[in-house]
Amino acid sequence: MVKGPGLYSDIGKKARDLLYRDYQTDHKFTVTTLTASGVAITSSGIKKGDLLLGDVSTQLKNKNITTDVKVDTNSNLLATITVDEPAPGLKAILSFIVPDQKSARVELQYQHEYAGISTSLGLTANPVINFSGVVGNADLSLGTDVSFDTASGNLTKLNAGLNFIHTDLIASLLVNDKGDTLTASYYQTVSPITSTAVGAELSHSFSSNENTFTIGTQHALDPLTSVKARVNNYGRASALIQHEWRPKSLFTISGEVDTRAIEKSAKIGLALALKP
Repeated sequence: MVKGPGLYSDIGKKARDLLYRDYQTDHKFTVTTLTASGVAITSSGIKKGDLLLGDVSTQLKNKNITTDVKVDTNSNLLATITVDEPAPGLKAILSFIVPDQKSARVELQYQHEYAGISTSLGLTANPVINFSGVVGNADLSLGTDVSFDTASGNLTKLNAGLNFIHTDLIASLLVNDKGDTLTASYYQTVSPITSTAVGAELSHSFSSNENTFTIGTQHALDPLTSVKARVNNYGRASALIQHEWRPKSLFTISGEVDTRAIEKSAKIGLALALKP
């Protein structure tokens, strides 16, 4: 794949991953096995309070075609077929949910040295059309993300973003919710050797006049163990430790405490992922 500005979803992704990825207050277990024919079978379960949810998914790769099929506890079947590089820089994705007859959707992604485009279309009589595009290069890019409902003739989504990368620093600015929400984020690598990084995100809502500020950091204690921590302006502090106890198999424990109501019990989340 040609290195370029990436897709619109990549704007601010580094900061979002640092501040939000792997944090959870539920209990999750995932196990993946690989058959002799090369089919990957993944079973996962999650406990949210008194609610137990689970799903089973399979993945088959054949040359540049990947087929994913998932069945959940509600008897829904989600199928995704991905064709990678049918032409240079192009990716095609077809997805649908059974029994939802209106869920079928086709998506095309194209990445170039100076542009990244993604467009999707619902396979219905009056589909919702999504389009996102980014222009620029690996250092500076500008993009937009829009959705148009052909049934009502209205724009249901209108976002814009700016991404700036300079050596170990990434700064991003996003305007979401048709101009109602402004989000600025910052990510910086402090030490590549220990994967130490810091990040921050400031979001302002013009309609409610509310601000949300989150700051966090990550650090690798050793090649197999990493820690992360974050805190926001509402006094919610979170931390996690993740250990790769065998190749590709991760154990994660995370916790969250409300520093403004310290008498309340902390929320603890556990995640175990087993892969061959």
